[in-house]
Amino acid sequence: MSVFPAWGAAARGAWCLDPAFAYLNHGGFGVTPAAVFAEQDRWRARIERNPTHFLTYEVEDALRTATVPVAKAIGAAAEDVVFVENATTGLNAVLRSLDFEPGDEILITGLSYPAIRKAAYYAASRCGARVVEAKIPLPLPDKAALLRAVAAKLTIRTKLAIFDHIASHSALLLPADELTRLAHEAGARVMIDGAHAPGQIPLDIAALGADWYVGNLHKWYFAPRSCGFLWVSKAHQPATRPLAISHGYGEGFRAEFEWTGTRDVTAALATPAAIDFHESLGGVALMARNSALVREAASMLAAQWRTELTGPSDHFAAMATVRLPLGGEATGARANALMRELAERHKIGAAVVVLEGALWVRIAAQAYNEIAEYERLAALFAAAS
Repeated sequence: MSVFPAWGAAARGAWCLDPAFAYLNHGGFGVTPAAVFAEQDRWRARIERNPTHFLTYEVEDALRTATVPVAKAIGAAAEDVVFVENATTGLNAVLRSLDFEPGDEILITGLSYPAIRKAAYYAASRCGARVVEAKIPLPLPDKAALLRAVAAKLTIRTKLAIFDHIASHSALLLPADELTRLAHEAGARVMIDGAHAPGQIPLDIAALGADWYVGNLHKWYFAPRSCGFLWVSKAHQPATRPLAISHGYGEGFRAEFEWTGTRDVTAALATPAAIDFHESLGGVALMARNSALVREAASMLAAQWRTELTGPSDHFAAMATVRLPLGGEATGARANALMRELAERHKIGAAVVVLEGALWVRIAAQAYNEIAEYERLAALFAAAS
């Protein structure tokens, strides 16, 4: 696969995006390149030639082969990585695998993704445990404030701490390694929610020291939806099981996750092509370019609107969240209506969220974006600033 000569408009044709649409929300659900869809179709055609033979004799080897480039990309050993449908599924599998007791605590932060927060509360409710939330000040003044807020909530009762690597709504890049060490020193096990990290920042998961790490591949690594991974440290693999117990039960960590019943495995099998595509766009260089573009765009928006970001500029990778210059009520319904208006009336895709009683917009940068698209967004709210 050849390397693209340029980013921005020169690369946009590799995706099926509406050419009139400024798509600034790659972090929402990802956007799969046409070449990766073609690879997925190739796998689908191969399976359909003889589904029984493929799903009986070939699928295990095919999935294990596909995990090799994934593991290399995220800094892990292939035998420690399994495919899951998405990060939420992987995290739920871990929560359901753990035995909590009355009085145990699950620590999350105020930055946690709503679905993960609900999963933690559900797991705690089944056995008399409780969820403790570390309130994180926004805008975040510095990393030290984050670490202090978390340290204040860790106790001898904390059995599991769940930390974002890149928080979804605030877009803040968190020090996952330092948070892990902090929790381990308190005697807690650690799960990192890396839904947005793979492909957005360089990863060395094994070096983080966490017990579990979940991530999506259909966002920043361009895999088809739905495709994510679960990495588990060797010490916890024997007790970590998928949500659906099936024929692989008792046959080892990878075998249990590889066969959870009949499902479409083509998104996972197309992942090596997706990672190759990411490399063709520059790989680590693309990550750095996207980060530089989003920081430039976010600073421009905040300056034109006379507002603020959710944290210091060096706390963002390829996403950033900027407060909108709007007063009035800040509700989920209003945020949803505004996001829909941006898309349908103005042909701009961006995530509108509620944080700290205000409306904010989260922008993302990918290979197909350029600064003029963010300038379109800036102009829409210039009169309100």
